[in-house]
This record gives sequence, C-alpha cells and structure tokens, in this order.
Amino acid sequence: MTLHPQAAAAIKAWASEPSVVGADPVEIERRRVAAQVEAAQERREPVAQTTDLDADGVACRLFRPTGESGGAIVFAHGGGFVFGDLETHDAQARRLANRTGLAVLAVDYRRPPEHVFPAAHDDVSAAARWLAGSAEELGLDATRLVALGDSAGGSLALVAALRDPGLFAATVLVYPFIDPQQRGASMGTQGEHGFDSAEAEWYWQSYAGGPERVAVVRDDPDFCPLDAAGLGDLPPTQVLIAEHDILRDEDLLLVRRIELSGGRVSPTAYSGMIHGFWRHPDVFDAAELALADTVVFLNGVLAR
Repeated sequence: MTLHPQAAAAIKAWASEPSVVGADPVEIERRRVAAQVEAAQERREPVAQTTDLDADGVACRLFRPTGESGGAIVFAHGGGFVFGDLETHDAQARRLANRTGLAVLAVDYRRPPEHVFPAAHDDVSAAARWLAGSAEELGLDATRLVALGDSAGGSLALVAALRDPGLFAATVLVYPFIDPQQRGASMGTQGEHGFDSAEAEWYWQSYAGGPERVAVVRDDPDFCPLDAAGLGDLPPTQVLIAEHDILRDEDLLLVRRIELSGGRVSPTAYSGMIHGFWRHPDVFDAAELALADTVVFLNGVLAR
C-alpha cells in the first residue's frame, strides 16, 4: 500500500491550507470564494452547449456534448455537503459529458450553514425527477439516466437512486461519503493523507445542523445510506475507491452490503490514490483512468 508519488506531492501542496475543523461562516465563505478563483484557472473543455436552468426550483447546469447519445447523468458534486458549486465542478462536468457522450445535469444543491439536512438530498432528488419528467422535451432518453456523485455527492447520488427505484439505469459513486458513524477501519489509518476523521466529523455535523442534531438524524437512512434498506434494488452500481482514503473501508462495506442484498455492483480501487484525485486530472493520471473505467461501465450497462 504505497502512496503514489503524485498523491504524495498533492498532499504536500495541499498541506498549507488549514484544517476545516472549527471554520465559522466567514471562513466558510472565504474558502468558497477561493475555490471558485482556483476553478476559474482550470481548463474547461468545450462542449456543444451549456444551459443554466431551473429544475423544479433547483438551480442546475446542463452540459451537452457533441454527438450525445440521448442519455443523461445527474451529477452531484463533492465538498462535504458544505463546499463546491456549479463553478468549482464545471470542468469536471464537461469532462464527464465529453468522455461518456451523455448530457450532464450538474445540480447546485443547497448547502450548510444556510441549509442543513435533508436540503441537499431533497434538491438532488427533485432535480432528478424533473429531468426524468422533462426528458422528452429536452430530447433526452428517460430510460438512460445515471446518478453520479463524488464524495458527499456520492451520498446524494446514492440516496437519489434509493428514493426512486427504477428512475436510474445506473449509479456511479466516487469514493462516497456515506457513514456518519465512521465505522471503517481506514478512518484511523489513512488520516495522514490529506483528509482525516476530525474533518469528516465536522462535515457531518455541519450538514446535520450541529453536533446535537447528529444524534437525532444519524440513523436516518438518507443521512447514513450505508445502513439503508433497498441496497439490493439499486440499478447496476460502480463504486470507485481510493486506496489511501479514510473512506476506503466504508466504501468497501457498501460494496459488500449491495452484494449481500443481491444487487449488481462493480468496485474499482485505485492504487496509491487519495481522496480528491478524481477531479484533478492535471495532478493525478488516475483521474482520466477513472473516467475511462466509468465509460466502460456505463457503455456496458446502458447498452443493455
């Protein structure tokens, strides 16, 4: 279990940013602005069309690639439920559209501290239902919809698929953040790799609306989808796992639970990788490899 040199370099580069633990609303806003400034420097691949739209009250951006195949991805971005927006993940949404040939509906879900659980989950579900209902008007195929999310977005995508069985043809979960109880052993062994259990706890508490409310909602299957019923009813699901991620073992546990429930799941682990690698192809070669693996998975599922 050797750390990839690119991962080691990224950890060193990211170490200058102080821990998010204890961040107040002013610091949260500073980080949000800084993330947008950084994202503005990222190369954005051209796509055939981008459209900002209202999906039943939820702000979204629809990316259409050249030669799209009619299907569409509902994309829930990562950021611990607190960070990230349409701008920070614009470049990744474009890559998703161009690599998969599917339209991508990026969801600008509500975030804490202004909006707490279940606001983000409700927004992603609302946008997905809107897309399914509007597919014909948009020239899309409602039978070829995919729920996809990274990190906290993986939780949102997973819950969207669980809430509406049959709505999606496939689910793609990129190192999903799904267990507020932090039961995975990797929580205690991989924390030196840029994302630790204290930060994970801060994100869960922030989304819940404070540490006291975590105790109230922690058993809600939307808040903790690792324990949700119905995992066996998921559409074919791909789970991408980073070897040196504190979420590694909870993601492996999710894979096992889907299998034991009779679901179809395709786990893929990336040796030497850390949390966050997926949306930084300028830093990690494995980012494009992961997108290529998802293309193979989706081509196999959506062709059925």
